[in-house]
Amino acid sequence: MKKNYNLLIGVAALVAILVTVSVVGYLVSRPRPVVIQGEAEATEYRVSGKVPGRIEEFRAMEGQMVRKGDTLVIIDSPEIRSKIAEANAAHAAAEAQKNKAMNGAQKEQITGAYELWQKARAGEAVMRKSYQRMKALHEQKVVSDQKFDEVEAQYRAALATTRAARSQYDMAVKGARQEDKDAAVALVERAEAAVQLVNSYRDEIRLTAPSDGVVSDIYPKVGELVGQGAPIMTIQDLSDMWFTFNIREDRLDGMRSGDKITLRVPALRNAPVTATVYYLSVRESYATWKATREIGEFDTRTFEVRARPDGPVEGLRPGMSVLMEQ
Repeated sequence: MKKNYNLLIGVAALVAILVTVSVVGYLVSRPRPVVIQGEAEATEYRVSGKVPGRIEEFRAMEGQMVRKGDTLVIIDSPEIRSKIAEANAAHAAAEAQKNKAMNGAQKEQITGAYELWQKARAGEAVMRKSYQRMKALHEQKVVSDQKFDEVEAQYRAALATTRAARSQYDMAVKGARQEDKDAAVALVERAEAAVQLVNSYRDEIRLTAPSDGVVSDIYPKVGELVGQGAPIMTIQDLSDMWFTFNIREDRLDGMRSGDKITLRVPALRNAPVTATVYYLSVRESYATWKATREIGEFDTRTFEVRARPDGPVEGLRPGMSVLMEQ
């Protein structure tokens, strides 16, 4: 009986060892889930101005939350101030030219033109009488043809002088021609357009936030010169975030747009996040992962997969790692 008991203990120990080895082997050899790492991203807006100048003041700092329309940067631009003054002066000159064309000649100019006309009429009357007397004497053969021709030429010149003086008087009364008035109005409109243009540039001296978000980067320092269109700061819209993964095509496992996936965010204590896939696209050729050409393997492409969280995620920020298990 003692031998049988020892044999039973040995068999039990052997079975226990075999079971333990089997369990350990299974745990060691079973396939582990594939963990794919991605990154959280958000819509970014670059704040830049249309006019060159120096940074005079920042109204927001890095990491600060801003609202759409908040003033972020003030730029000092002496060139814009000079252009505004030049445009206003040109507009004033154009207005003066238009008023001159619309109001016509001054009262003194009209009076002077009238007096010249009357003077010409008086000279014409005198030359008419001289011409009539000289014509009668010429018909009686008292004066020569040369003398008569001279008097006739003087009379015709007096008639032309009277007509010219009358024309100057009529022009003074009527004022500028319609074409001159139209040209004056067009000059005023062009000057007004120039004023509006420089005023729009003046608005660009104060740069505002294009959207709600957080200031992620500020590039220049106060006092530095910035060019036209140069980025000054970046605003991240935290209300428009998504996750981006680069996945080999053999690990997509039939993923489609609209699929629901569960993710973990290590920075948020592995908090689970439910997201919806909305974008799948093959990456460029330089981002393609190629397997070593061994027996039974083939080249594989890399796809970019984007998923948007189904709801707001408290504490989520762009650049945080996101894990997806397969």
